[in-house]
Amino acid sequence: MEIKKLQQRVRRRLLPLLRRQRMAVLAAPVVAAVLLLTWAAYGEAQYVLYKDATKPVEARVTDLLARMTLAEKIGQMTQIERQVASPQVLKDYFIGSLLSGGGSVPRKQATAAEWVSMVSDFQKGSLSTRLGIPMIYGIDAVHGHNNVYGATIFPHNRIGAATALEVRATGIQYAFAPCIAVCRDPRWGRCYESYSEDHRIVQAMTELIPGLQGDVPANFTSGMPYVAGKNNVAACAKHFVGDGGTQNGVNEDNTIIDRRGLMTIHMPAYLNALQKGVSTVMISYSSWNGIKMHANHDLVTRYLKDRLNFKGFTISDWEGIDRITTPAGSNYSYSVQAGVLAGIDMIMVPNNYQSFISILTSHVNNGIIPMSRIDDAVTRILRVKFTMGLFENPMPDSSMADQLGKKEHRDLAREAVRKSLVLLKNGKTSDKPMLPLSKKAPKILVAGSHADNLGYQCGGWTIEWQGDTGRITVGMTILDAVKAAVDPSTTVVFAENPDADFVKNGGFSYAIVVVGEHPYTETKGDSLNLTIPDPGPSTVATVCGAAQCATVLISGRPVVVQPFLGAMDALVAAWLPGTEGQGVTDVLFGDYGFTGKLPRTWFKSVDQLPMNYGDAHYDPLFPLGFGLTTQPRTY
Repeated sequence: MEIKKLQQRVRRRLLPLLRRQRMAVLAAPVVAAVLLLTWAAYGEAQYVLYKDATKPVEARVTDLLARMTLAEKIGQMTQIERQVASPQVLKDYFIGSLLSGGGSVPRKQATAAEWVSMVSDFQKGSLSTRLGIPMIYGIDAVHGHNNVYGATIFPHNRIGAATALEVRATGIQYAFAPCIAVCRDPRWGRCYESYSEDHRIVQAMTELIPGLQGDVPANFTSGMPYVAGKNNVAACAKHFVGDGGTQNGVNEDNTIIDRRGLMTIHMPAYLNALQKGVSTVMISYSSWNGIKMHANHDLVTRYLKDRLNFKGFTISDWEGIDRITTPAGSNYSYSVQAGVLAGIDMIMVPNNYQSFISILTSHVNNGIIPMSRIDDAVTRILRVKFTMGLFENPMPDSSMADQLGKKEHRDLAREAVRKSLVLLKNGKTSDKPMLPLSKKAPKILVAGSHADNLGYQCGGWTIEWQGDTGRITVGMTILDAVKAAVDPSTTVVFAENPDADFVKNGGFSYAIVVVGEHPYTETKGDSLNLTIPDPGPSTVATVCGAAQCATVLISGRPVVVQPFLGAMDALVAAWLPGTEGQGVTDVLFGDYGFTGKLPRTWFKSVDQLPMNYGDAHYDPLFPLGFGLTTQPRTY
């Protein structure tokens, strides 16, 4: 079309000129003039401001927005699951974003190259549209690139820059992390995704954001999105706001608290996130005093966008707008209306995108949702895409494949594990510590359901949405790590759940018992009793009743330990360490000392819950900030 217009313009200018020219001597100047006119017109037709990387982001956004149809705008607001996507779907519906839900992969054990190939094919579909707006691909990289086989699995929400590199290694540019919830009740199934019950600790840990996105420049304006370059990813502060304060820790439920409490406990970390340039904010499934956050215009628009000046884009959670109604999806037309008018910019549909697009289009055409709201949403989405350089570098960089699970990242994860372990007990009496353990003991026992189970060690959000059991990815179990740590002369015996006679008569110098929670995420992790699953308690009782024992507890949160604490000689809270089991043995055997402190209160009984530092009824088994220390062993 542009070529035809160009030809017509040249013809209109050239023919009158040629009719006036009868002398051959003028032929050369006329040809020159024609060429100048042609190239000037050609350049004028080809220049598009939004494609000019030298222009300011806001000018590019304004230029592109003015060129877009309603269908193209609504497409940008739509995020769909890769399983219902194809390059043709992205082209036909102008889809702005894709995602992989938990466990959604090209194939089991897919390589980085296979991920890159998949993302590239999708991106080609987006770039083939009239305006060539690249899509952005999101994934739950919440403790490393945890959906991807062979990736380094870090302790939750701890490592940013290395995670960004591993995400980029697969061609993906957007991580749904960090969770900056303030978990006020460990019965909540997402408590391990939260840093602490103390908002000050959560605020400090928003430093993960510059790890993922890069450090903001000097004189940065709080609230603007920022991604340093193609080795970084867009981050996502979630879940706005109050998700860690629901009644009795019930996932997606109601947070009952006055506005002052909401602002002083649950909101502060969002201010830090905005100061660090977080690109996106995910809205919470939960409600605040009965109002669904996905429909809360006061907090999403008036507070986050207007008062805090957030200029990135907000995104719904998975089918989050569907859950505005009870039961979910019972009035989808109203849900679309309520969610978009509340101020949600990108909707994680994720499957039924045709219905969402049709309904939102109808709402705009019928005046239910004003075009200004659509333009606000698309402006924000485009701002993030331009800021992160997605228009200049839309395609994956296949040369980054070696970043996935690289040794330097595994070493970093190992360091993070040993620094995050918390020593809760060391010896039956304070003057007779058990740890560090001797590497040269003649014979030791390793027991427990979690000692040789990489899936249990990594927890939820690993390879599968709910996690899994066994050798689910590349890594080293704690049993592997024990065998690697001890002297070659030491005999290591593994018995997952031995009987008392076996332990008593085994001639063991000491035992290491590794037990804990099974993997879970979200609602499936809600627990009113917080007990260690069987046979964990009986294994501890049996082994610790017959031999000197150090218990390593794998869990996403404090659990009931008081009934068998007396039987243990040592107790280590290892949380969910991930793939690098040697981080545990580094401190058990004294290559490094224990330095970790509890980021949340450890209760005596669930009857005390909720109980947080500063409460009038505060009577913990171990208080917030508790942690014994040891010195490295000198050999």
